Amino acid sequence: MNRRSFIQKSALTFGALTMAQQKILSALFTKGSTAAPPPWMFHMMTDKVGVFTERGGTIAFLLDDKGLVVVDSQFPDTAPHLISELKKKTDKPIKYLINTHHHGDHTAGNIAFKGLVKHVVAHENSKKNQKRVAKNNKNLDKQLLPDRTYSEDWQAYVGDESIAMHYFGPAHTDGDSFIHFENTNIVHTGDLMFNRRHPFVDRSAGANIKNWIKVLHKATKRFDSNTTYIFGHAAEGYNIVGKADDLKKFSDYLEAVLRFTEGEIRAGKTKEGFLKTTSFPGQGEWKGDGIVRPLTAAWDELMAK
Repeated sequence: MNRRSFIQKSALTFGALTMAQQKILSALFTKGSTAAPPPWMFHMMTDKVGVFTERGGTIAFLLDDKGLVVVDSQFPDTAPHLISELKKKTDKPIKYLINTHHHGDHTAGNIAFKGLVKHVVAHENSKKNQKRVAKNNKNLDKQLLPDRTYSEDWQAYVGDESIAMHYFGPAHTDGDSFIHFENTNIVHTGDLMFNRRHPFVDRSAGANIKNWIKVLHKATKRFDSNTTYIFGHAAEGYNIVGKADDLKKFSDYLEAVLRFTEGEIRAGKTKEGFLKTTSFPGQGEWKGDGIVRPLTAAWDELMAK
């Protein structure tokens, strides 16, 4: 096994740990220390690319001699923990803060990067949604909005690494991006991938389950079989990183959601009765709470036809 493969496999294992297990593991590496370990995980997947988790969506980052790239920012109270960890690694400037989409658990922490980052980048619909939600919540002054947007593809170099953003259409929202660290061959999916966790489907921001399935298919065709994916969220005990097979299983799950919902509508179920569903055929490993989220979205999407 080569070094990069070993490091990535180690990341897969660490990403599957619960927060409690991470704390125990941290304590093992601080013998004699009575201080509690921090409530976050900062882990290098390769020499340059790593992940940060604390609360909210998974953050990815690139450390390069020419500068840093950060993907997503969580919350105003967690983003400073990431920034502190990055400063321990390097004094290079943050070139880009990239937002996978507009939701607060991925962008509310943008404000912590004010004065530290050169550019904030997102899909044009992501910026539109972030601004709309902030205005509705009367907290636009607490946002650091993207100053660079794109419609289909965006690409930039930081050192030897090429960072590409791709938009394949409406899915979780109408502004979700895949972020590809091309040389390292690692893709951050944002919330286009919920690993074994029932997804939030934001129809208020243009989400579409049927097209989400197509978006996942486009991704597995665009990226190769060796690509490692970083997921926006994972269920307790499951990995925040994985492979194309995980995207295929999630796609199958979404197809099962629509198939089951359509069958229940045809059978004459009321929405109230339908939303009492606790499981359905084909849901596979997607169990636990939150099942009402995709079922509600599927019902509303199919009934809107």
